Amino acid sequence: MTKRRASAYSKKKPVVYTRRSKKQQKSYIKTIPPQKIVKFNMGDYQGFEQGKFKFKIALVSDENVQIRDLALEAVRQSLNKDLAKALPGNFFLRCDVYPHNILRNNRIFSGGSKGERIQTGMKHSFGSPEGRAAIVKKGKSVFTVYFSGEENIPKVREFFRKVKPKIPGHSVIGFEKLK
Repeated sequence: MTKRRASAYSKKKPVVYTRRSKKQQKSYIKTIPPQKIVKFNMGDYQGFEQGKFKFKIALVSDENVQIRDLALEAVRQSLNKDLAKALPGNFFLRCDVYPHNILRNNRIFSGGSKGERIQTGMKHSFGSPEGRAAIVKKGKSVFTVYFSGEENIPKVREFFRKVKPKIPGHSVIGFEKLK
């Protein structure tokens, strides 16, 4: 079984009934797909809490978009690997969005005599849960890195430039010097 392309979901508005209801009778979603993102905070958390880091670079969404959890995990792995090599123990990486939205797919059989007797077409077209996505508004940061050392700014910018194509929609790299 293959996943639908992210473009099937990314630029569209979130569909209704994509979260599990507290009342079981009203819950259209019966099962929630498992979480693909392993960690949301990586690196030196104590250093972040103490205010040890002087710079902050964030990947900011430039449009309203849905980002699949698979894409978020791919970006997280790439950033964490590159930052751990370049700045060992001298960074804090945070994923700022959480994939609450549940994606659905109404599978339709194609071809001769595959689904004439069992298929309902669009009559009961709710679809089965296929994955999760985070709804990101324009101007919201998706990933943020805190680090120190002015010589590391170009390296971290390059890491973010490398992962920008993995996220749907247009995004920009924001830089901020912390006090």
